[in-house]
This record gives sequence, structure tokens and C-alpha cells, in this order.
Amino acid sequence: MFRIPTRAMLVLALVTVTGLTLLLADSGPNHQKRNLHFGVSGGNVNNHSNAFCCSGTLGSLVKDQSNTQFILSNNHVLADVDQASPGEDISQPGLIDNSCQPATTVANYSDAVPLGTANVDAALAQLIPNQMDGTGYIEDIGVPNSTAAAASLNDGVAKSGRTTGLTCGIVTSVNTTVKVQYQKGCNQGKKFTLTYTNQVVIGSGFSAGGDSGSLIVTQNNASPTALLYAGSSSTTIGNPIQDVTAAFANRGSQVSFVGANRNTAVSCPATGGGGGGHGHGPHAGQIAQAAAVKGRHVSRLMADPAVMAVGIGADQDNPELAVITIFVHEGMSHAPLPDMLDGVRTRIFRTDVIRAYGWNERETAVSQSCSVKRKTK
Repeated sequence: MFRIPTRAMLVLALVTVTGLTLLLADSGPNHQKRNLHFGVSGGNVNNHSNAFCCSGTLGSLVKDQSNTQFILSNNHVLADVDQASPGEDISQPGLIDNSCQPATTVANYSDAVPLGTANVDAALAQLIPNQMDGTGYIEDIGVPNSTAAAASLNDGVAKSGRTTGLTCGIVTSVNTTVKVQYQKGCNQGKKFTLTYTNQVVIGSGFSAGGDSGSLIVTQNNASPTALLYAGSSSTTIGNPIQDVTAAFANRGSQVSFVGANRNTAVSCPATGGGGGGHGHGPHAGQIAQAAAVKGRHVSRLMADPAVMAVGIGADQDNPELAVITIFVHEGMSHAPLPDMLDGVRTRIFRTDVIRAYGWNERETAVSQSCSVKRKTK
């Protein structure tokens, strides 16, 4: 694995060698090394192909009714896109940060919500005692609040992830219907698209490939609010955390977050998009009106191949005014986009394909030969 110089932030670069696209990544100070905290590199040791290995983020710690502890991350991180069997090893750091070889086994894959069945990309791996911090401490964030909170427009949020570390941002769209592209294998194999509804969207600069699985929390008190699983060059997509826990409850696992009754804010970077909070967005009546209009038009809008997502956001000039957000693939031809729908204004965002594996086919893959055979318990 080649490395390139960096200052405070991770630097990524793409080069082409013998026809293969390779990712050059400088190892972050904490997120990509052996670390007992959460919000760091990790993944299923079988998530590799002949030429690439892939990993994501071990996002947070949860427990079930018997107080058994589990790592919460994505299906495509822990369950290898629905291909894993219970008992498979989960390593920290992930394959990509250990020359495509399994590092320390910290958990064993337990269960995943099958993709396309419950509107979430989520999985659990049972923690091996003493291999990760039992308090649920997230790198750069601390022990999260044990009580979840629904995401609201203009909320300030934060996350800690394998690739970009601690970042802060603002919720720009809720109740969002979004097309997400997956790939069955690690940087190879057939691509397919799933459509999710009621998703949370955060603006540009919040994440990159490899941050999948990060827990998104509120800035004001680190309450879990969404599970990061997809993104593009200008957006980050998260499953509402209530949908994640409900999906596991429907599968017989009542999980809750390991944390504390926290009242302190996340210490965001100076340029990290802080300042958001409850009460700064459209009121409930306006959001309900926009949601009703969106419901009447979303199928028609999403039928256009260039439309990546449709949701509810806030007007750029008047943050207390609800609008319908339309995310359009930059450079693709599309039908005319309306300035208004049934009396509700629209706000257009330019993006590219939204992928579960990050930006521009750049899910954290390295050009190491992976000879590890699928390992099960």
C-alpha cells in the first residue's frame, strides 16, 4: 500500500496502474489503527475480492435485553452485502488498514437486516469481551447519549468515521426518497440500485468512502440520530436511527445504545459546520404540507433516471420555509424541473450517483492481492 503525505486531514488520491483504480490513503492518527473506541476502521474479514479488500466503520455499541453487547454498523460493512454467515470474524482495523490481512478480531457477525426488506442498511456483530471499549466511547466524540433523537431540518450533527474522522454538518433534507447504488462484491461484481424512503441527508463534506457505518449524532448532546450508509460527492445519507432499532426489534432483537445521560456538546472542528440546532427550521405545519405535496409527485420525479433523491428541506434564503428538495445527477439530461409544486417551492441540488460504497467508486480499496479464504466460525 502506497502512502502520500498529509497534514491534519486524510489525503486521498486516485492513480491508474495496469488498468486498476487504486486508492492511496495516508493512515489517520487514530481512526485507521488499532483502537478500542468506536467510529474507527473495521469490517468483515471476508469482504475482499481477488484484487481488492474493503472495509468501513465500526460505528457504535448497542446492547440487547440480556445486556449482550453488539457493534452496530451497516449490512454492507459487517454482512458483506447479505453474503455473510453468523460467526464470521469482524476485525479492527479493517482489511484495508492492515495490508488486506485480518487484524484483531473484535466481534463476530450476528445478524443483518436483509437489504431491500426494511428500509435500512444495518447489521450487528457480537462484541468479544475486552476487545473494544465497553462504555461505547466514540473516537473524538466521547460516550454518546444513550437516548436517541429524531433528526430535524437544520439540526447540527456530527459523526466519527474511518476515513474523514470527526466531521460536523447540518441536516439539509428529511423524509427523503433516495436511489442508492450497491455492488455485490468488493469493488467488483454486479451493481444494483435500492430505493429508500424517509432518509436523512447531510450536506457536502460530511463523509467519504469508508465512513459507512458511522453513527450520526446531534451536535448539542451526542444523541444517536441516524446511521450513515451512503453518499456522493455532495451528500451523505443516513437511516433514521428509530428505523434501525425498529428493524432489529422486528427480527427479535430489542437493542439500545450503550452510553450515558449526556448533556455536553460535541467539540466540532472550527470549520465543521457547527451552529445548527432545534428550532431553526420550518415549523411542523409547513413540513407536513411539503410532505403531502412530495407524496403526490415523488413517483413521477423519481422515474426520471437523472433524479437521485426527493425530500423535504428548508429554503436557502428563508430557513423557516419548507421546500421540496430535488437531487439531480450533474451532467445527465433530465425533464424540466419545476420551481414550485402545488404551491410549495423546490430547491435543486446537483450531485452524482449516490453509492453505499462511497464516492466515485472510491470505497476504501487497496491493490493488495487477497488470498484469505472465507472464514466462518
